[in-house]
Amino acid sequence: MQTARQAARQRRRRHRQLVGTTVALAAAGVVTALVMMLLPDRGTDGTSVAVARAAGTPAGATPATATPSSTGTPTATGTPTATASPTSKASGNTRSKRPSGTSTPRAARTTSTTAVSAGRIRPGSTHTGVATAYEAGDGDGACGFGPSSDMMIAAMNTTDYETSRACGAYVHVRAANGASITVRITNECPLPCAPGQLDLSQQAFAKLADLKVGRIPITWSLVSPSTSQTLSIRYKTGSSPYWCGIQTIGQRNPVTRLEVSTGSGWRQLPRTSYNYFLSADGTGCGSTIRITDIYGEQLTVSGIALRPNVVQSTQVQFARH
Repeated sequence: MQTARQAARQRRRRHRQLVGTTVALAAAGVVTALVMMLLPDRGTDGTSVAVARAAGTPAGATPATATPSSTGTPTATGTPTATASPTSKASGNTRSKRPSGTSTPRAARTTSTTAVSAGRIRPGSTHTGVATAYEAGDGDGACGFGPSSDMMIAAMNTTDYETSRACGAYVHVRAANGASITVRITNECPLPCAPGQLDLSQQAFAKLADLKVGRIPITWSLVSPSTSQTLSIRYKTGSSPYWCGIQTIGQRNPVTRLEVSTGSGWRQLPRTSYNYFLSADGTGCGSTIRITDIYGEQLTVSGIALRPNVVQSTQVQFARH
């Protein structure tokens, strides 16, 4: 009997221990679940989060913020500004649209390292010829500058005119009697005008001799005069993003080269007999322009809108020599 009672007690102890263990395990499970619920949110897939970090920003790193880039426009100090310049048609990019009349031309002044091709009119050279006179009307001529407020102008003989290369040049004319005057070349004097000959406006000729004389011996040479005028740009009538002619007006010194930005470099435009630099395929029409004078100085101008037959000031001028 004693043994049977002891066995029964042992079975009851084991049953209580089993129940206690089960309750403890259940309680532990509940606690664990509560802890998991209280933890911060995590990625649902630890593997995918790790791959994203490996392919992108390293763990703990701050993502970089992209800074928009802009095309620098040279200023007078040579420091690029954030003003975007239009992209030329030749580059295959879309040209920046600039509202008419709202652009502000900007320019940079540099000295070219490329030798300027020498024409017949050169600094320091003296030419000998004769002066004649013609009725200049409003002062317009083959150079296409338009009417002139200053009638101290002249037509250059075809040889020295060099397909409009002489346009805009200032020359100092001296007569045999000692009288002298400075005139601007705005026209061409065709044959029979001989090399060295200048056909002066009647107003200019009268400063040297009586108009009745009609013809006097002279010498003349290129000068770089004092002026308050700034250089201007004009696009020819009919100009578009696909064809354009570009003209310089009011330059102190003769212009020997005009180039346009292509987005990847500079393209020199040929000069026509009607004194425009021509882009027959539209390259650079409306883009940044670089102008070189006879002394090798360069003016790089941006912000000139593609507006046909409108004179637009660059607000800069070549240096005096």
